[in-house]
Amino acid sequence: MPPIRPELLDELLKDYKKPDDLLGQDGLLQQLTKALVERALDGELTHHLGYEKHDSAGDNSGNSRNGTTPKTLRGKRGQVQIAVPRDRTSEFEPQLVKKGQTRFDGLDENIISLYARGMTQREIQGHLQEIYGVEVSPALISTVTDAVLDEVRAWQSRPLDAVYPILYLDALQVKVKSQGRVTNKAIYLAFGVNLQGLKEVLGMWAAEAEGAKFWMQVVTELKNRGASDIFVACVDGLKGFPEAIEAIFPQTQVQLCMVHMVRHSLSYVSHKDRKAVATDLKAVYQAATLEEAERQLAQFEEAWAGSYPVIA
Repeated sequence: MPPIRPELLDELLKDYKKPDDLLGQDGLLQQLTKALVERALDGELTHHLGYEKHDSAGDNSGNSRNGTTPKTLRGKRGQVQIAVPRDRTSEFEPQLVKKGQTRFDGLDENIISLYARGMTQREIQGHLQEIYGVEVSPALISTVTDAVLDEVRAWQSRPLDAVYPILYLDALQVKVKSQGRVTNKAIYLAFGVNLQGLKEVLGMWAAEAEGAKFWMQVVTELKNRGASDIFVACVDGLKGFPEAIEAIFPQTQVQLCMVHMVRHSLSYVSHKDRKAVATDLKAVYQAATLEEAERQLAQFEEAWAGSYPVIA
């Protein structure tokens, strides 16, 4: 399976105010990378010792776990602090992050795919096989896959806050190679802004295409995981999308994102006027206060109602 291209992530984040919430030094991708690498290394140590953590079989094995060593990895998107597990006899040689290794560029592009719901165990195993390389044993890959699956499932099903003032819902179209064929997949993403004003990714799901029916399943899952109230849901213009949200959260105000609103309005505008109309529309949507927005809307109507009454 090919890695997700960086430009796709840029396209996803272009309408958000703080891309660092996902890609920054302390962003989601760095946190997921840390969690996944540490779980993979724990799986390697389990394979090396031959028994699971807290298993009584280790009492007479002659070797055991011996805490962790902190390590800083530098990758394409900054630094990641990880904890590398140790054994008492110092015989453990990590394969994913070797001793002395300080750079790690092989996992960033696969993180979102690994955490997107809908990946089978075989697909996750294929990702890890590509990262590790062909020189490691199938048994090691299998052990690490089991450890990573636990981490992925725990993140996918983690409890959510009861209230989210703002919820962003959007789907990213990517090309995925599966069983020798390249197909288009829709990666569904849910971003929530919590009561502290911080943005977090609530979940990622994979499907064949984007549709309102699948979005209803996504919103239902968010509610089942503890989200009881959402003030504003920001979505695109997909048919049936607002109705899917209102069926689960009837009090939620559904709002089209500004980019889609402007784009839809410009479909009524002749080519020669599009730049000027777009500039005036943005002045309305980007106003800092209600009073300013109303003033800009009045100016827009005065300037364009004669030519484009549908927009005004």
